[in-house]
Amino acid sequence: MAFELLPLPYDSEALAPAISAETLGYHHGKHHKAYIDKTNAAVTGTDLAGKSLEEVIAAARGTNQGLFNNAAQSWNHGFYWHSLAPSTSGPSGDLADKIDEAFGSLDDFATKLKDRGAGHFASGWVWLAEKDGKLSIEETHDGDTLVDQGFNPLLTVDVWEHAYYLDHQNARPNYLAAVIDGHLNWDFAADNLARGTAWTYPA
Repeated sequence: MAFELLPLPYDSEALAPAISAETLGYHHGKHHKAYIDKTNAAVTGTDLAGKSLEEVIAAARGTNQGLFNNAAQSWNHGFYWHSLAPSTSGPSGDLADKIDEAFGSLDDFATKLKDRGAGHFASGWVWLAEKDGKLSIEETHDGDTLVDQGFNPLLTVDVWEHAYYLDHQNARPNYLAAVIDGHLNWDFAADNLARGTAWTYPA
């Protein structure tokens, strides 16, 4: 069964002006779709056909860089869309406690995530992740992912230029501030933490 382009979990206007409908149209409808299409083309007729996206990523790491890049980017983007929400009320409960424990406060976490994202060289991703009960901010470069690296990803923010250039040009910090302060999906993060294992790309 072929992998599918996940629909956005909100209207294309829902994240504006932080992320415009035009940006979502290109990012979701062109970039994410291309990763999905290339992944499907690469696994068709192989022993990876019918495997989960997570299994494809794990099998391709270190053995087939082209397939790995497209499969990992397919997963990362699906996770990214769910990491965002039209509005945010902040974390609560166990997640809020763990953020305070790891970073001092939600404001301190937000500052650190923005700084890591702004300082990340070239393309990639910044993540809030859990491992062995502790939260951390992680970075992956280019198309790399955390899903097969022993982490439980809670949220991610895309720092590839195509995620923000139409709206913010080269001002990545402005994009990060708008998304991190106003559009992180803390309910999604809490669900990921409570489940205790990495999110799976829907079949």
